[in-house]
Amino acid sequence: MEVNFTKAKCQQDSSGVWLSILVNAPVKAKEFCFNLKDRLYTAELKEHREKRSLDANAYAWVLMSKIADALHTDKDQVYLKMLERYGQFTHVIVKPKAVEQFKREYRLIEDLGEVTVNGTTGNQIRCYFGSSKYDTKQMATLIDGIVSECKDLDIETKTPEELSLMKSEWEKSPENAFYAANIPH
Repeated sequence: MEVNFTKAKCQQDSSGVWLSILVNAPVKAKEFCFNLKDRLYTAELKEHREKRSLDANAYAWVLMSKIADALHTDKDQVYLKMLERYGQFTHVIVKPKAVEQFKREYRLIEDLGEVTVNGTTGNQIRCYFGSSKYDTKQMATLIDGIVSECKDLDIETKTPEELSLMKSEWEKSPENAFYAANIPH
């Protein structure tokens, strides 16, 4: 079960420390508590991030197709280049013998070479996340980079006003109304 909340508090009594959250879906929370079994559960608490807008994703692909046409390449190659330039990534360390398999498993990685951490040697790999994993802020960064590339190639893009309108239309959609009110602008 996943619920969103805006406030939390801790209380301590003879049985331990309790975490209470003020949920936005009380029926769901009550149902969960009613059906609680005598088992171990896991809760993950993290700041809420909106997933990217499908309109933003579609627009990114339109622009990448235009870049591909201008550069006489395919849009998938442009996508990988945009991820490399403006995308989100993480670093992992893998055993040297696993590097080749790792390259086959992931769409875009960079082998940064051998490193030794705590006496163990491995290869540091930079792994780029695909845009399907991006939240709205990360997607906006990617689109801003793609728009910049388009301008360098004299490819027409939406105006800053049109981009703002696209974002505001997404925020006004019923499924995003609750979250849009909580997104800092």
